[in-house]
Amino acid sequence: MSGTLPIYTWRLAPDGLATRRQLRAAGLRPGGQDVVAQVERPRYRRGPLVAYLYRVDLARPVRPMTPGRWAALAKANTARRTCPSCSRDAGYVIPASLGMCVTCAYPEDQCAA
Repeated sequence: MSGTLPIYTWRLAPDGLATRRQLRAAGLRPGGQDVVAQVERPRYRRGPLVAYLYRVDLARPVRPMTPGRWAALAKANTARRTCPSCSRDAGYVIPASLGMCVTCAYPEDQCAA
C-alpha cells in the first residue's frame, strides 16, 4: 500500500490533507474516501510512525448523536464497568488483563486493608 501512496515527512504534508484525528477535531469524517497519502515521523532505533491522510474537501460532517446512539453508548459503557464475577458496577472500566474488578481479582489484598 505504501508503494503507491505519496509519503511526506512529519509536518510537511501539503494543505488540503488531514489525518483522521485532524478531521475529527474539525467536525469531519473521511466519509468513505480512500487514503490519498501518508506522513511518516522518524523514531530513534524503531520504525517510523505512520499516519494516513485524507482529502479535506471530500470529507463529510460527523453524524450527529441521536437519542438511540446515546442510549447504546451508555449501555456499552455500563457493561465495561460491570464485573462479571460479582455483578457490581466497579466505578471504572474493568481491565481486560484481569477480566474482573480488582476486588474480585485480589481478594487477599482486600482482607488485609
